[in-house]
Amino acid sequence: MPLLQVSGLTKSFGGLMAVHNVDLAIETGQIMGMIGPNGAGKTTVFNLITGIYRPDRGQIRFDGRNLVGLAPHVIAEAGIARTFQTIRLFPNLTVLENVMAGRHCRSRAGVVAALLRSPRQRAEEADIRRQAEQQLRFMNIWHFRNELAKNLPYGDQRRVEVARALATAPRLLILDEPAAGLNEQESAALMALIRQIREMGITIFLIEHDMKVVMGVSDRVVVLDNGSKIAEGTPAEVQANPQVIEAYLGREDEERISYHV
Repeated sequence: MPLLQVSGLTKSFGGLMAVHNVDLAIETGQIMGMIGPNGAGKTTVFNLITGIYRPDRGQIRFDGRNLVGLAPHVIAEAGIARTFQTIRLFPNLTVLENVMAGRHCRSRAGVVAALLRSPRQRAEEADIRRQAEQQLRFMNIWHFRNELAKNLPYGDQRRVEVARALATAPRLLILDEPAAGLNEQESAALMALIRQIREMGITIFLIEHDMKVVMGVSDRVVVLDNGSKIAEGTPAEVQANPQVIEAYLGREDEERISYHV
């Protein structure tokens, strides 16, 4: 059974068909990339999987469990974490506090325990801090722990957002354009990081416009155009697909999708 299986996924906004009859399956331990032109429906697919939108039709199953109709926080508790195309940190909290906020989805102490500072609540809070520290060290940004998130450079804010997602202990990590705004050196470091995360046993699903990144790290790539899936395969198969080249880049830009992988 695939870890994530999407069948017949469809979503419209008024008269606009954003996603139409999309099928895809991601196996445990896989890195799946999604590409397509602007407005192809990629982020809408992510928003449907993570409960921000509810599909008009179709099924979304995670480890056999139906996710349709579940709230985003319930889906996060089920084991799906995500980052966003536009960074969504708490700007006036410290880096450490941002990552601890992600871990709180695994806490079980209630409001009363928090108000009374019960032994269980204190132990749980200490564990949340340890887990946040672990992720910040993994992302090589522990030295920023007491800085306000808004004061960090853009690339490091991206790392904080990934650390916060990892703090939720996900089985599936969804990354929405993680290389956006990064320079070439930062993009290379991102590729190494994605591979490291996969080595931790976390399955990865990413949208990315940087062809060097998505073709360099993905086991399989799915291609959307005008809300519909037009291709799926290995990076090499997708790069050689004439329909993908024309729909995504245009024939005159064919060399932009041709990378050795």
